[in-house]
Formats: sequence, C-alpha cells, structure tokens
Amino acid sequence: MKKRLNIVLAFMMALATQAGMQAHAAEDRWKALQALPFPESYPTPEAAERLNDEMLFHRATQVVGWSLPAMTLWYMKKGSEAHFGAGSNVLVIWKDRLSAETIVSTPNSDVIYAMGYIDLKKDGPTVIEVPPKQQGILDDFWHRPLTDVGFVGPDKGEGGKYLLLPPDHEGETPQGYHTFKSKTYNVFVFWRAFRDKKTGDASEAVALMEKTKIYPLARKDNPPPMKFPNGSGQPANMVYPRDYTYFEGLAEFVQEEAVDSEDWSMRGLMASLGIEKGKPFEPDDRMKEILSAGAEVGMKMAESLRFSDYLPDTKYWPDRQWHNVLNVLDVEFKTDSYINVDARIGMFMIGYSISPAMVMNMVGKGSKYPFAYRDADGDYLSGGKTYKLNIPGPVPAANFWSITLYDASNASGLQNGQPFPSIGSLDQLKYNDDGSVDLFFGPELPKGALESNWRRTVPGKGWFVLFRLYSPEQPFFDGSWKPGDFEKIN
Repeated sequence: MKKRLNIVLAFMMALATQAGMQAHAAEDRWKALQALPFPESYPTPEAAERLNDEMLFHRATQVVGWSLPAMTLWYMKKGSEAHFGAGSNVLVIWKDRLSAETIVSTPNSDVIYAMGYIDLKKDGPTVIEVPPKQQGILDDFWHRPLTDVGFVGPDKGEGGKYLLLPPDHEGETPQGYHTFKSKTYNVFVFWRAFRDKKTGDASEAVALMEKTKIYPLARKDNPPPMKFPNGSGQPANMVYPRDYTYFEGLAEFVQEEAVDSEDWSMRGLMASLGIEKGKPFEPDDRMKEILSAGAEVGMKMAESLRFSDYLPDTKYWPDRQWHNVLNVLDVEFKTDSYINVDARIGMFMIGYSISPAMVMNMVGKGSKYPFAYRDADGDYLSGGKTYKLNIPGPVPAANFWSITLYDASNASGLQNGQPFPSIGSLDQLKYNDDGSVDLFFGPELPKGALESNWRRTVPGKGWFVLFRLYSPEQPFFDGSWKPGDFEKIN
C-alpha cells in the first residue's frame, strides 16, 4: 500500500513539475518578447524581425478562425466537384443514406441529403424550381442564410420558383419568383428528406428531390438537364484541410468571390499574409513557414475553444454533459454590439448549414441537436473505452430521434466498420420495461448487451455525438425530460 502511495505521489509531482515547466516556458516567452531591445525607442533589426514574424503568425491563426464559415463550404464544393462533377445543375443525392465513406462534417446518417452549389458569377441570375414537400435552406458562402425552403420557407411546402441574384446585380427583376439577392457569388443548396418511419424506404423522398431544377435565368427556355449522382458510399473528401493548404484554398476563394464591406478589416490582415483580391498568392519560404504554423495552431485554437468548455452557457442541462452546438439567437451571430466570433468558430469547427429555423424553439416543429463529447466523469469520449447511455422514455421527438457518432479529428462520420455510425428510433432497438433504452458504445460488444443497441468505436480515435430530436415536444423545452450521460462500464 505504501509503495503504491509513493508511486501515486511521484506521478502527481511529475505532473506538477511538467505543468510548472509549461507555465514557466510560456512566461519566458512573453518576457522574451517584452524584453526585445528598442534603443532610443527604435527596434533593433533582430527585434523588428522577431516581432513581425510573431505578428504575422498571430494574424494567420485569427484568419483561420474568422474564415471557417466560408472555408467549410468552399471545400465542400471543391470536394463535391472533384468527385461528382461541377455545375449548378449537379445536385448530389445520398439516395441510400450518407455513410462514413463520405467525409463531410456532422452529417445525419438517418435522413436523405441533397447538396448543390450555384455559381452566380458564372451563370448570372439563377432559378431553382423547388418540388413540393421539401425541407431545405439556401446559404451564401459565408453561411448567411438567404432563406429556408419548403415547409418553413415562402413556398410553404407547396413548391415554387426561387430566383437568386448575384451581389452585383442591378436593374429590374422578373415577377413570379421568390427572389433573393446573395452577398456571395456562390450559394449552397441543401435539401433534407425523411425516410418512411415504418419501412425505412427512401424512394419517395429521392423521387421528389429529383424533381428539382436549377438553371440560369437566361436559359429558362432551354435549361441544361439536371444530374443527380448518388453520393451514398462514395469517398468524396469534403472537409477543409488543417495545414498550409488551407490558406491556398482561402486565396482561391478570395479571388473568386465578391468583396463584402463587413469583412474589410480582416481582408487587411489577409493582405499582410499575401492573400489579396486581384493579386497572385505567392508566399516565399519564410511566409510559408509562418502560414503552416498559423494553420495548424489556428486549428488547435479553434478545437480547444470548441471542446474545452471555453464557450459560455452552452449546456442544455446544468447536471448533464450535453451542449447546444448553436447557442445563439441570431444565425449571423450578431449581438447588439458585436459579432460573436467564438460561437461562430464553435459552430463551424464541427458543422455546416444554418438557417433561422435552427435556433427557434418551436414545439412540435423543427429539430434540436444536443451535442456531447465528455462522459459522466467529465472525461473526453475515448474510442478505447466502453460506455452505457440511458435514454429515458418517451423521448420527446414526435417524428424520430437519432444519435450519430463523429470522428473528433475531422467531425465526419466515425468510420467504425458498421453500415452507419448512428442509432435511434428508426432502428430495431430493445427497450427497457419502463420505456427507456440503454445504448452501448465501445470497441467490442459489451457482455450482456444486444448488438442492436450497440455502436462500435475505434481505439485511438476520440469521438463525439449529436443527439437529434425531430419535431421536439414540450418536455424537451421545459426540462422535464433529459437524457443520461455516457457512463464508463469498463
């Protein structure tokens, strides 16, 4: 016993020593910068070079966080075009559900997705003929919503024609359309549809989506034929990189897109890094070194913000580990006096697509997305450990509910070897006598657990989940219902 106590004490002292060394190193770094010589109030050449490099490095990290909303969609578009082809008439539909082979941030494996990308710079004013019974959104490429589409949009689920205008459009617009002017040339088209709750069949949902038509207004009398490639099982990589190449993509985006006065100051920071509209991006070796470090550290800063509880007041229930991914009232992240940049980083570090309906509390309508990355002990969810999650019944979701597992390294569906990294009310689960359900998560099926109630995790891979409730009911909003936390069982 005494020997064991000595080992524990030695380990704790080692941790304290390491923490002290890290704190001392950080203090030395600040002191080193503060002590750089400025004789007669002028910097020495060495001091100027060191401070300039430090300034550019910090600007690079901040540009990463600021540009995440745009780069999320830019790389989704690049990845989609590389795999499925380019053009506003290409609407990719995951006709057999979206499995983990497709790398895209936090998709829902239990619904049918359709995604497309409109280029108003190339095509000019563009028409979208929306079929009836759709649920969708149109976002510009800074993730500013243009409109909801379908049941909660202006067509009220009956279908209709939408006209999208480029940011530099002037003059009259034709009548007979739901017309919206985008602040970016690129526009994201995103439809979602539900499978049959009893059979799981998606054929009707897919058939309706395939009635979508997208074409330039100038070609309304002779529109190009639509293409609906099946994205299911396709290994398209649609997430942004986390290294130097992130800035190469940002430079492409800046050249292609309109200049928005709202981001004028940040464009000044980008210009100091060599990213400026109308000029080639040609960093020298030293700048590449700074940008490489800035990209990697900037990503780690954003991940730390998202996963280290620095975002305030995000928990749904104070005694649970479930958070609100989108804990804002305004989907452009505007407050009375500033843009909530931290909340914006937290959202686009792991997700994409946004609309006003996503932040509204509507009993029996819309959806909610509690998000968990820690277990009941406050530890991060680990791929090598096994957990039990108890969900009290009935779950207040009039339509259905599901839990999806995501890889913490890129927020895409966890590639766990099972058909889909999700589990929920559309699956054949075994429920407890009191109506609750016990779900299990771990690298192997726990003893005594049913395979139907288990999803595999991957040793060495951190993971997190989104708990989706479609058509949430009153007990969710008033707090009379809440899920359990992930409990370690080994």
